[in-house]
Amino acid sequence: MRTHKDFLLEAVELSKKSLTESEGGPFGCVVVKDGEIIGRGYNRVIDQNDPTAHAEVNAIRQACAHLNNFQLEDCIIYASSEPCPMCFGAIYWARPKALYYANTRQQAAEIGFDDQFIYDEIDRKGDDRSILTYHIPLDEAKNVFREWFAKIDRVQY
Repeated sequence: MRTHKDFLLEAVELSKKSLTESEGGPFGCVVVKDGEIIGRGYNRVIDQNDPTAHAEVNAIRQACAHLNNFQLEDCIIYASSEPCPMCFGAIYWARPKALYYANTRQQAAEIGFDDQFIYDEIDRKGDDRSILTYHIPLDEAKNVFREWFAKIDRVQY
């Protein structure tokens, strides 16, 4: 039977692939269900010209396609490093039962992947953020939310 360390080592191997193929940063991830890897991903930001092509997002997409479901209930995510804020959010939306990671976000910061500024930005007001953020309330947008909430056959996630 494979251990948590075994699956973390799989994620680390994927991080090496990204490193050696220069497709993105040195990050890898696997999604496991019932002891089987159902999703693999590594950082592909550079070769895909996609800032969201992080290891965790890629692994989650593959695992969800495998399960034909947008939720990863009863799954475990193994990442070579503590997930960035975007990936952390994606993991929470996917709702796995656990997350294991090897390197910390402080270790990632030491090699140039410092996400602290994003954590700091979240708590700032829109006009104090480095990317100015504006709220323009629209009744039309609010109406779409009302329609969604009233929809009997909506799928809540």
